[in-house]
Amino acid sequence: MESRTITRADLAEAVYEEVGLSRNESADLVESVLDEVSKALIDGDNVKISSFGSFTIREKGERIGRNPKTGVEVPISSRKVLVFKASHVLKDRVNKGG
Repeated sequence: MESRTITRADLAEAVYEEVGLSRNESADLVESVLDEVSKALIDGDNVKISSFGSFTIREKGERIGRNPKTGVEVPISSRKVLVFKASHVLKDRVNKGG
């Protein structure tokens, strides 16, 4: 099974074909949606897209890690990580192959 990367251009082209906006308007729409999602996550808000999934920010605390080659302990600073949880609708569609 060969995987493929979906790009912003692919999304804009899909909007162009499905909705009928011009290519420029489609690209602007895709950019606007991605900007809104990004802004919400930066502000610490959760983003839920019905029948797709939700994006959340999780805080990871500081901890001690270990270099696997040398075994030397290294401090890992606290940080925020982006977490995506697929909806059951999306999971079902993926498992059924479309």
